[in-house]
Amino acid sequence: MSEPLPVFEDLRAEGEELDALVGELTPEQWGLATPAEGWTVGHQIAHLAWTDRVALLALTDPEGFGAEVEKALVAPDTFVDDTAARGAALPPAELLADWRTGRAALHKALLAAEPKVKFPWFGPPMSAASVATGRLMETWAHGQDVVDALGVRRAPTDRLKNVVHIAVRTRDFAFQVHELPVPAEPFRIELTAPSGRLWTYGPEDAAQRVRGSAHEFCLLATQRVHRDDVRLTAEGPEADRWLGIVQAFAGPPGGGRPPQEEPAGGERR
Repeated sequence: MSEPLPVFEDLRAEGEELDALVGELTPEQWGLATPAEGWTVGHQIAHLAWTDRVALLALTDPEGFGAEVEKALVAPDTFVDDTAARGAALPPAELLADWRTGRAALHKALLAAEPKVKFPWFGPPMSAASVATGRLMETWAHGQDVVDALGVRRAPTDRLKNVVHIAVRTRDFAFQVHELPVPAEPFRIELTAPSGRLWTYGPEDAAQRVRGSAHEFCLLATQRVHRDDVRLTAEGPEADRWLGIVQAFAGPPGGGRPPQEEPAGGERR
């Protein structure tokens, strides 16, 4: 067996951090509304439990994964909401136990997966590392919905580099899904990590540039904030356009979040 990849541990840690938060909630708190319309805290965890389970099927049972895809194709507009609703209807303790079991099984399957093998997914086939990166992005993003519902804050970590990685790699996809011309030149991206490190991508002399907080970039790329509520800066029209459409998730662009109301003093976070 090859050496475990850092992203596998990052995914495990991201799940444990969210688990520590929801594991202490009352049944009433599981029913709190999150910023995602129609979704409670329970819906968010149910969605994560389902996607972890589907990822496990992709790694270990291609036929079972194919059957799940067929279910989704029957009702593409409602399938995700319906699966989340079914999970949210379970008693919180049962849902939490289901999510924990699925996370543990997925972690074990990721460790056992051959690094160079491509596994089926709803889009292009992915390596185990890409599966884990995608699961971390979703765990963090839906965890943000839970945090927002509870009105608490969580300290960002350098695990966010995995989310940045997806958003940067899918730059061209973001333009394509919005039916916009894909920029011919690479961008320079400079983001300050939660640890204070500087994460850079692209050539230093690129004309199109993005700078700012990696945390804010991830919030924007997962549509957890409106662009008006972050302090990211863009140089060049194409970089500026990208910040308006960036997404670290597959599928069509979502509706995003409305801008926050101006607090007293006119300052946003």
